[in-house]
Amino acid sequence: VQLQASGGGLVQAGGSLRLSCAASGLTFSSYAMGWFRQAPGKEREFVATISRSGGSTNGADSVKGRFTISRDNAKSTVYLQMNSLKPEDTAVYYCAADLGGYGTTWDGGYDYWGQGTLVTVSS
Repeated sequence: VQLQASGGGLVQAGGSLRLSCAASGLTFSSYAMGWFRQAPGKEREFVATISRSGGSTNGADSVKGRFTISRDNAKSTVYLQMNSLKPEDTAVYYCAADLGGYGTTWDGGYDYWGQGTLVTVSS
């Protein structure tokens, strides 16, 4: 199983980025997917999750109204559209796959993790 996250980079505050996470080696549509992030010196935190079909999503309060999670099961890819970025969004962003399909906010509930992609937001 491999989850390949991409799309990170340096952006000014107020800007946008779209992260992608391409999955292989698993039946993608059987997994809920999540995005987490870890800022320097901080613990990993939940960002957003999406159900197997994409019909249900959930996001952390800190990103609601700014970030949108989506998925394309035909392409085995999950996305995170990030708008109105703030310096406090700076972190390494990780995608994760949850076979249980619950889309939990708890990182221990995920079975597979990607390698992370760095997002840096300058003020």
